[in-house]
Amino acid sequence: MKRILLGIAVMTYSLAALAGSNGLITQPSHYSVTKTLNRLERVVKAKGFTIFARINHAAAAKRDGLTMQPEQVLIFGNPKGGTPLMAASPTVGIDLPLKALAWESANGKVWLTYNTAAYLKHRHHIKGKNAAIKKLDRGLKAMVHKALQ
Repeated sequence: MKRILLGIAVMTYSLAALAGSNGLITQPSHYSVTKTLNRLERVVKAKGFTIFARINHAAAAKRDGLTMQPEQVLIFGNPKGGTPLMAASPTVGIDLPLKALAWESANGKVWLTYNTAAYLKHRHHIKGKNAAIKKLDRGLKAMVHKALQ
């Protein structure tokens, strides 16, 4: 009985922690915003992912006479990984394909931020697909790590 209650408590705590989290992983980069995303793009392509777009928020702001710190988004994905998740929960399509944001803080430090697949599973109430979610999270972590080396 104690084991069951302990298991329920751990599950409840884990779900509460996940629900309170924004699902973002942010890692420091030793490179500029542009170089950080260039490196990530090379890694992502080498793993067989498709690059769908790259958005330069600071350049768009500059065109309209506004200024902001450098910030770019890389949008990438792989239908083999994303399609099963969208079939399980169509709303995850709002968060797929995957995105990575390279940005510079006010003090000049560059960061790389992305959503965890576990958070997407929670956010979109994806049932099952645990192995796919874990594989995607491991893959994202490894690609980001390699890009930031």
